[in-house]
Amino acid sequence: MTVVLVINSGSSSFKYQLLDVESQTPLASGLVERIGQPMGALKHKVLGASTGDVEFERELPIPDHTEGFAVMLRAFEEYGPLLHDAPPVAVGHRVVQGGARFFQPTLIDDLVEINIDELAVLAPLHNPGAVQGIRAARDSFPDLPHVAVFDTAFHQTLPPAAYTYAIDRDMARKHRIRRYGFHGTSHKFVSEAAAEYVGRPLRDLKQIVLHLGNGASVTAVDGGHSVETSMGLTPLEGLVMGTRSGDIDPSVLLVLARREEMSPGELDTFLNKRSGMLGLAGASDMRDIEERRAEGNGAARLAFDVYIHRLRAYIGAYIAQLGGVDVISFTAGVGENSPLVRAEAIATLGFLGVKLDPERNEERRRDVRVISADDSAVTVLVVPTNEELEIARQTLQVAGPA
Repeated sequence: MTVVLVINSGSSSFKYQLLDVESQTPLASGLVERIGQPMGALKHKVLGASTGDVEFERELPIPDHTEGFAVMLRAFEEYGPLLHDAPPVAVGHRVVQGGARFFQPTLIDDLVEINIDELAVLAPLHNPGAVQGIRAARDSFPDLPHVAVFDTAFHQTLPPAAYTYAIDRDMARKHRIRRYGFHGTSHKFVSEAAAEYVGRPLRDLKQIVLHLGNGASVTAVDGGHSVETSMGLTPLEGLVMGTRSGDIDPSVLLVLARREEMSPGELDTFLNKRSGMLGLAGASDMRDIEERRAEGNGAARLAFDVYIHRLRAYIGAYIAQLGGVDVISFTAGVGENSPLVRAEAIATLGFLGVKLDPERNEERRRDVRVISADDSAVTVLVVPTNEELEIARQTLQVAGPA
């Protein structure tokens, strides 16, 4: 068996998925949330059962991540699948920030755990939760190898010109300030899946991957290597997102700090949780934005236009950085499900011979598919991402099957 348990842990919740890598089959998935609150919650789904997918929900106190893992293990015992029937050979952990230290999936030991914890200064909203999940998981599965898979690792191939900020170099070095990029597991999975689909060697392709969800990023992939990406020191930089501003003049922060007397914490919340589509139109979900736009809502129309304007700017810049493009892929919640966003994003690329097939673009399917016209100079794809499978694959590369 090549079964891996994948953990994506945050400060007050963690997601999990048990899957067989060889057959690419998910066996179960779940969410343990509201950890540390008076009443926590479990959602456990058994996938592919004879009666179809079956979901179970419970509310109960979950004081910490250790108890959360105990709750998860009881769910496997009570609802299935039984772990002794589908025993995991390793546990893969999604870790958002690997800094410049981690550039590949890494077997977790005490020192690696300490390093991940130290990198929390670069990802204070993400790495502390990952460490809590790692510790609880290592206690729950002491005999299994645990592997950290980093969102930033795929972008370790960025050239210095791409990852360096134009600030005092000693200050940058002291505080490890540089562009790291994120969504790496998704960009890696999608770029490799796209190459396989078009039947060309990955090393021969110039690709642009558009990961468009509530968080959104663009990556230029040359020969399978990330050479430019839109997120930076944190996931705030780049595209307009559900609640994040994306690119903004740094002086805006100085203005708000002076005139509104906003603290660093308040500015962080403002840019990460109260901006983006939510700040512009009062809704963070693209489905709501599109619906309001269709109804003639001016704020929603402007928010959509700003979103597309920024997206087109990045696509054009990355085509220039690559010196051309062979494949453009859309992925994640918005990229996979919004024909309107896809059509508008590439509507101005006709001068490069990019042509969309309107009927293909409107199709609703869950597999990889071409949405460009047969005579398009660039292949445009929709590629459903599968970060859990990519994490599991990378985990097995390090831990190996049983």
